[in-house]
Amino acid sequence: MNQVRIQMRQVTREAPLPEPVPASPWLNPTQLDRPSFLLSFPFSYSTRVANNPWMQDLPPDRREPALIYQLPTPRGADLQDLVYTANLGIVLEHLPDKNTVVISNFASEPRRGETEVGTKFFRDMGYEVHVPPTKFEGEAELKHLHDDLYVGGYGIRSERETYDWMEATFDMRIIKVRLVDPYLYHLDCLVFPITKENTLVCTELLEKDAVAEIEKVTNVIDVSVDDCYSGICNSVRLPKTVLNSSHIHDLKLGTEDYKREVHKNRQLEDIAANFALEVSYFNLSEFHKSGALLSCMVMHLNRNSYTFILTA
Repeated sequence: MNQVRIQMRQVTREAPLPEPVPASPWLNPTQLDRPSFLLSFPFSYSTRVANNPWMQDLPPDRREPALIYQLPTPRGADLQDLVYTANLGIVLEHLPDKNTVVISNFASEPRRGETEVGTKFFRDMGYEVHVPPTKFEGEAELKHLHDDLYVGGYGIRSERETYDWMEATFDMRIIKVRLVDPYLYHLDCLVFPITKENTLVCTELLEKDAVAEIEKVTNVIDVSVDDCYSGICNSVRLPKTVLNSSHIHDLKLGTEDYKREVHKNRQLEDIAANFALEVSYFNLSEFHKSGALLSCMVMHLNRNSYTFILTA
């Protein structure tokens, strides 16, 4: 198979926005009447560059994955985090054409090459592609609640100005919340919409005004800082199931880490049960070495999972 070498370039504030691509004659995954997501095989997964506090806490010998595929994606690229597709961009759910994606303008240096990869990928699928002029790291930072309403995190990896640009460009409303904990550096560590009407929020780590704005538009289910550190909000909603990461079987019974993981799992299961949802866990301990959890690995191509309303 012929391989095309993609020239990497950094997207800066001065970079011109790409010209919109005409709509394709076929349906893209966002337009399908079934749940659609984007994932990436970890062919270029690496922990070489410690670009977040979780990684920096681990010495290099403990951070090294037990197994790594030495097959860059694309060939010639050094993209250690491409597997974390939640940071690649966001498909804007509220737009009627279901054909618009905003690709990330990364703050993290080893991730900047992903912008070119994401732009080409979605253009090839017929999407209208945009790249913001300011920093933004995908749906991990911008959670869709309902209608044209989103919550956007800024202050660590994304910039508030990005959301001003989005509101003006795409006729959307964004509740902007400042992130302050360096370990919970994307919004998906603190906010998880479990249904269209109910959202898990770590209110302790958000400014009161921001929490009040969120409470006006969704039922807030408060979750603790400890549970957020254990990844309660780093979940993904399927029609009848909530997906979450848990490495509880790797932990020693009776330790503080074990107790925290049990508490997080039970809390999530109790919340999910109130909406007749089950919880499925995946051991992603290898990916913990790069400071990531389950929601980091899934990009929504539509939100059809949220159209299912179950009764407990």
